[in-house]
Amino acid sequence: MAMSSILKADDIKKALDAFKAADTFDHKKFFEMVGLKAKSADDVKKAFLVLDADNSGFIEEEELKFVLKGFAADGRDLTDKETKAFLQAADKDGDGKIGVDEFAALVHE
Repeated sequence: MAMSSILKADDIKKALDAFKAADTFDHKKFFEMVGLKAKSADDVKKAFLVLDADNSGFIEEEELKFVLKGFAADGRDLTDKETKAFLQAADKDGDGKIGVDEFAALVHE
């Protein structure tokens, strides 16, 4: 499944363009701009499954670095600083990875 089957391509492009520069990524603004925040729990879970590249049931730090590529092939890699901040914001149980419930909570916060 592609992210474009869940979200509008125009919204994805606008959101990616807004955070093109390194160290500008803000997950709250991104999820809102891309339209994910307004989606149902089911659609948020589908987005999670797209981002969980190794199908482990979690988004690990290595996958998080490439999270923007999950939205579009030309998305940039997150910097180490952005990746760690994103992980810290989402990883409520401190296990070093993001589960589907943690992801849903982050999207809707």
